[in-house]
Amino acid sequence: MTTEIPLDKKLYLFELDDVLFPKQDYLLQIYYLFAQFVEFTEGRAMATELVNFMKETYLTKGEEAVYPEAAKKFSFSQDYSENMGRLMVNGHLPLKLILPNSIKLLFASILEKGAKIAILTKGNPAMQLNKLKHIDWQGFDKQMKVYFIDELQFRNIEPISYIASENQLDQEELIFIESM
Repeated sequence: MTTEIPLDKKLYLFELDDVLFPKQDYLLQIYYLFAQFVEFTEGRAMATELVNFMKETYLTKGEEAVYPEAAKKFSFSQDYSENMGRLMVNGHLPLKLILPNSIKLLFASILEKGAKIAILTKGNPAMQLNKLKHIDWQGFDKQMKVYFIDELQFRNIEPISYIASENQLDQEELIFIESM
């Protein structure tokens, strides 16, 4: 919970998924876009049923099971997996991703104390950047820097020590909030 986060740090790093917003808020909108695409391409009225099936599969079996199970049940081409992948990375969401009030209050108190806020996120950098673009930041993003764990690790850089050094801080002066 946000009440357990110490307010004596100089830099607060936040993960995106399931910290700043529920990851499923992003995925369900992507599933909606994909269902619309399949319905249009196939010429069959199935978007509502498909998106409901994808949601239920995600909730019961996980993200990895969604596409193969949907393709099997709705008998659409496995070739659509490329389209699904593109939507995951570049899809333009119909609705903004909303920061919970607890996060907005936490951000406000961090900034009020003169500390900085940054994003440190794991996963495909292009997809994580797409998520960032769709968040309703309400101005909190004005001076926020974004770091991608996968990109830093690909370059053999340890993320926390790198970020501390870049911000001229000791590692004890920053905190990474990767779960809530």
